[in-house]
Amino acid sequence: MTGVKIIGAPLANMPWQPKPQGHIGPVWRHAGNPIIGWNPTKKTARVFNSAVLPYGDSFIGVFRADHKHGRPMLHVGRSPDALSWDIDDEEIHWNDENGVPYQPNYAYDPRLVKLDDAYYIVWCTEFGGPALGFGRTTDFQEFTRLENLTIPFNRNGVLFPRKVNNKYLLLSRPSDSGHTPFGDIFISESPDLLHWGYHRRVMTTSGPSWWQGLKIGGGAVPVETSEGWLLFYHGVSGTCNGFVYSFGAAILDIDQPAKVLYRTDDYLLTPEEPYETTGFVPNVAFPCATLHDADTGRIAIYYGAADTYVAMAYTQVDELIEHIKENSVLVAGDAENYR
Repeated sequence: MTGVKIIGAPLANMPWQPKPQGHIGPVWRHAGNPIIGWNPTKKTARVFNSAVLPYGDSFIGVFRADHKHGRPMLHVGRSPDALSWDIDDEEIHWNDENGVPYQPNYAYDPRLVKLDDAYYIVWCTEFGGPALGFGRTTDFQEFTRLENLTIPFNRNGVLFPRKVNNKYLLLSRPSDSGHTPFGDIFISESPDLLHWGYHRRVMTTSGPSWWQGLKIGGGAVPVETSEGWLLFYHGVSGTCNGFVYSFGAAILDIDQPAKVLYRTDDYLLTPEEPYETTGFVPNVAFPCATLHDADTGRIAIYYGAADTYVAMAYTQVDELIEHIKENSVLVAGDAENYR
């Protein structure tokens, strides 16, 4: 497919490796994976499921770091090339909007997006059960914690990178108090990032596609393209040996993103390499962020591997969207409340 465009800014200095000769499929792994390994700072054991953005001439990230006492917190990291990361040993310290310290008991799986003149972070936090924490920063030095986005139980909060129809949009995955056998992706609207409503179920688990048959969840911030919003998401299957986390992609309508246009039947990437199949939690490939260049259509996908490592994969927007369209199966329940 020719003529597919990423809507956005150029990013000539993003990481990139061309598709290996003979590789089958539209997504391929970074040859130097994993890019972050065990014990990246003095008090952190593992960094994974993290989010990055361009920042000036370099890159900034908010990283899930599981401390050596076992509890996850969020840490800032900086990089000149988005591959080699200098991660702060000290976790982010939050104040509320009145300047009073408001530190989460735990924080994991952040997503990071720039909206207007600020950077917003969504993560999973403790709120009488897992819920979506929310905060902002303008300089990655001082962090303001805002009101939580949801009540329990909810995970995988992903904000869209701009308003649609003059509303902010949030993807989330309502769940239960267990390990989420209930797991579909919903979308919510807000006029002000405080009050959320007009909830719609966007995507449901897929019976025919077993890789996403148990639960699904939003991954990276959606990428705006000429064909619609490109959403990477994770899907989970339950096997005799436990859960397996893979990822696929969907295309959502550009003006009404509750409407799914296309959705991958087969996964795009599943745990195969040792750093994905072996680790603290085996068999996990969990997308959380992308970098993309509007001029070339290149996309770099950051994903957590085995709840231990940060890894990267690549794709080209025209090849990927063509693949999604040719291998799409919509599921009963996808956008069932769209109107």
